[in-house]
Amino acid sequence: MSDEKEKSYLFDRPENVERLLKGFYAICILLVLADFVLHRHIGFGWEEIPAFYAIYGFAACVVLVVIAKKMRNVVMRKEDYYDE
Repeated sequence: MSDEKEKSYLFDRPENVERLLKGFYAICILLVLADFVLHRHIGFGWEEIPAFYAIYGFAACVVLVVIAKKMRNVVMRKEDYYDE
């Protein structure tokens, strides 16, 4: 038997995962702050709400998860589906 080192991947280290999450959070904060500075060409009145797109995106993700949980009950097959 050979003494092979187990291969280490980038996200096996918790520090790397923490750095990645901090980077994502920083980008999200910068984008929300840019929403207050940059001029947008809007088509509807509700788009004037500060951080509208961040709120809209978050709400859309929550709705997708809730719908997927409900769809699971409709689409899921029995555990022994292939054994019949």
